[in-house]
Amino acid sequence: MTVQQVSPMNADPGAAKASRGQRRAEPSRRRQGPAPVAPFVDPLYAAQAGWEVWLGGRLPAEEIAARRDARLRATIEFARAYSPYYRALYRELPPTDEVVIEQLPVVHKRGLMQHFDEVVTDPAVTRAGVARFVADPRRIGRPFLGRYAVWSSSGTCGEPGYFVQDGRALAVYDALELLRFRAVNAAAGAATVWAPHRFALVAAIDGHFAGIATLRRLVLLYPWLAATTRAFSLLQPVAALVAELNAYQPSVLATYPTAAEMLADEQEAGRLRLALNEIWTGGECLPRPVRARLARVFGCAVRSAYGASEFLSIGWECTHGRLHLNADWVVLEPVDARNRPVPPGVPSHTVLLTNLVNRVQPLIRYALGDSVTLDRDACPCGCALPSMTVEGRHDDVLVYARADGAAVKLLPLVLCTVMEDEAGVNDFQLVQPDDRVLRVRLGRAERGCARRVLHALRAHLDTQGLGHVRVTVERIGPQRDPRSGKLRRVQVLRGTA
Repeated sequence: MTVQQVSPMNADPGAAKASRGQRRAEPSRRRQGPAPVAPFVDPLYAAQAGWEVWLGGRLPAEEIAARRDARLRATIEFARAYSPYYRALYRELPPTDEVVIEQLPVVHKRGLMQHFDEVVTDPAVTRAGVARFVADPRRIGRPFLGRYAVWSSSGTCGEPGYFVQDGRALAVYDALELLRFRAVNAAAGAATVWAPHRFALVAAIDGHFAGIATLRRLVLLYPWLAATTRAFSLLQPVAALVAELNAYQPSVLATYPTAAEMLADEQEAGRLRLALNEIWTGGECLPRPVRARLARVFGCAVRSAYGASEFLSIGWECTHGRLHLNADWVVLEPVDARNRPVPPGVPSHTVLLTNLVNRVQPLIRYALGDSVTLDRDACPCGCALPSMTVEGRHDDVLVYARADGAAVKLLPLVLCTVMEDEAGVNDFQLVQPDDRVLRVRLGRAERGCARRVLHALRAHLDTQGLGHVRVTVERIGPQRDPRSGKLRRVQVLRGTA
C-alpha cells in the first residue's frame, strides 16, 4: 500500500503539515502538536465525524481506499512531526508521500510502553501521570488532564498497556458504534438506533478498561442515560449477578461470549429471567454453536463486534453475519510470522493495526496479536468495506463443583482480571488438572509475587463458593502450545474430571 499524495480537501482534520525539516528535527527539539479536542465538549467535530462515518459506509471500494490513504499519510506526517519516538524510528525513511506502508517498522506493545513518554505527542501526557490516574477507580470514564480518555489493556501478551485517546478518536469511535453497528441492528429488526432500551454491560468494571470507561464517559456526557444504562460486575458470585440482572431487566445485554453462555445456563435453569431484544458480544471469539444457543435460549438477536483498547471499533457485523472492517479509519494488515502479508482466505499469524484518527498516542503498524482471515469474496450485503473472520481468545472456561454439587464456571477474562488487577501480575498461566486443584504458572519476573497471587485467587474462589479448591504455584513458567506457539493463559488439562 503506497501512501498517496493527497490534497488538503481530502486530508483528515487536524493533520500535521510539517515541512521536511520538521520531520528530520532531532527528538530533543520536541514540539507539542495542535491543541487536542476535548473529548466531552466538541459537538462540531462530533457532527463532522458522524457525517464522515455515515458517508464512508456507502462509498465504493476505490473511494474508501483513497480516504484511508489520505488519513494514513496524515497520521505518518503527524507522528514524524510531533512524536520523538516515531521521528527517530522513521529518520532514514523517504518522505511520507513516497513511503510504502510495508517499509515502516513494526512496533510492539512492550516497546511502546517502555518509551511511552517519547511516543505520545503531548508532553503533558506521561506514563507516570497515566499510571497515577488509572490507579484511582473513581476516575474511570473521567477525562485525563481534562481532555483525554485513558484505557488500560488486559495484558494478554504478558505486557499491560495504557492507551490514551483524544477527542477526535472518541468522536469517531462513537460514530462508528452508532451509525454502523447499531444502525445495522436496526435494519435487522432489532433495537433501533434511537429507540429507548435498558442497556446492561456485564464485564470487569473495576478497572479503566475500554468498555466500562466508555460507558461511564457517555453517562457523564449524557446524564439522562444513567436511568437506562448500568454495568454489572462479572467478578461477583453468579447468584448475586443473576439477582441484579433480574431486578434491572435489561433489554440489551453486552458481554463476553463465555459470560453470555454462562448466563444462558442460568436462563435455562429458570434462575435468570430476562426478556432481551439483543445480545452484543465482544472480547472473545463467538463460535457458531454458541451464537445459535444464545439466540435460542434468550429468543433474541445476537450480534458480534471486534474492537480493542488500541482502536475501539475495528469491525461490525452486518445482517449477513459478516464482520466488516472499518477500513476507512483503521488499517489492519494480516501477516505471517515474519510480518509478510498473507492473501485473503489465509489465516494470519498476527495482524498489524494502524489507528488513523488518534493523534495523542500514534499507533502505526502495531502488532495486535489476533489471527485474522480476510474474506475472498464480496459480502452479499453490498457494503464495500472488506469483511473478515477473527480468531480471538480461546482460553478455556474452568468448571468446578461446589460442596453442594452445583457447578461453578470460572470465566477466563474474569480470572485474568483477578490476576492482573488484584495480584498485579501479567505473565502467568492458570491450569486446571482436576476438579479440586488450580495450578498457577508464573513468568520468571513474576515469581516474587506468588504470595499475592495465592491471596487474590483464594479470595476470588471463596466468593464463588469454592473454598475447597486448592491453589498451588508450579515451578515451571507459562507453557506455549508446541505447534502454534500461542499461549493459552487459562487452560483445562486433558482428562480433567
